[in-house]
Amino acid sequence: MSQVLHTPPQTPPPTDDLSALAARYGLTVSGARPSLREYVSQLWARRHFIGAFATAKLTAQYSQAKLGQVWQVMTPLLNAAVYYFIFGVLLGTKHGVPDYIPFLVTGVFIWTFTQSSIMAGTRAISGNLGLVRALHFPRAALPISFCLQQLQQLLFSMGALVVILLCFGVPVGPSWVLALPALVLQFTFNAGVSMIMARWGAKTPDIAQLMPFVLRTWMYVSGVMWSIDKLTAKDHLPHVVSVALAANPAAVYIDLMRFSLIDSFHAGQLPPHVWAVATGWALIAGVGGFIYFWKAEETYGRG
Repeated sequence: MSQVLHTPPQTPPPTDDLSALAARYGLTVSGARPSLREYVSQLWARRHFIGAFATAKLTAQYSQAKLGQVWQVMTPLLNAAVYYFIFGVLLGTKHGVPDYIPFLVTGVFIWTFTQSSIMAGTRAISGNLGLVRALHFPRAALPISFCLQQLQQLLFSMGALVVILLCFGVPVGPSWVLALPALVLQFTFNAGVSMIMARWGAKTPDIAQLMPFVLRTWMYVSGVMWSIDKLTAKDHLPHVVSVALAANPAAVYIDLMRFSLIDSFHAGQLPPHVWAVATGWALIAGVGGFIYFWKAEETYGRG
């Protein structure tokens, strides 16, 4: 009769021994979240990738259209034309607003920058799962690169905006230099919100279907087509509503750009401490959004 040999069960080595063995050979958990300092360092090391990726996406955006990159300028201009007809002509919001067309076009261009950045950020992870799963890189590079892409598109549009301002008699003034810090603050704000939305969108892709409605509502209360200071000057609005409308971050950046570029838009039309408010929104969204995104770094592309 044959004898059956029974192999005694192998007891796994203690966890402490495995940790020591991993430390001895320099092994780390695959995809583990790095420290915040290391994460920032990795992101900075890939700054050239972020810039190249943003430029490539911008170039490919209208590659199938016959007019190509012309649509970068035509799209916001056509939106401005529609808004002028509906709000300026039919609803009469242009009355009492000097230089209404420069006022409107500036608002549309600056709002489009925020809107497009947030929409692109919402799909930054969920729409690029192949890239996320194939390559190891700090995932924050994706929403930041999409915001950089929208900034590049805005700079193209700014050329058309300058032509419109000059055609409607708005002179070049020293205040135009203020457009640069305003754009830097807006970009920081947009990037922070985009990273927040990228984390939400990675977990719940259906958010991308909801965001157009949220952004459209936000646009209507941001003074893109009408003057916030004229509405808040009326007595029928509660004080808290007036303060909320004036401190709305999208409205703050739009008004800063109008103040920078349009000489008829005076400092009295800006909310109190506007630069401090703009800087505060940029820091809260930029720093807070970055940390919030980093905390879920190891979960992106999983599942």
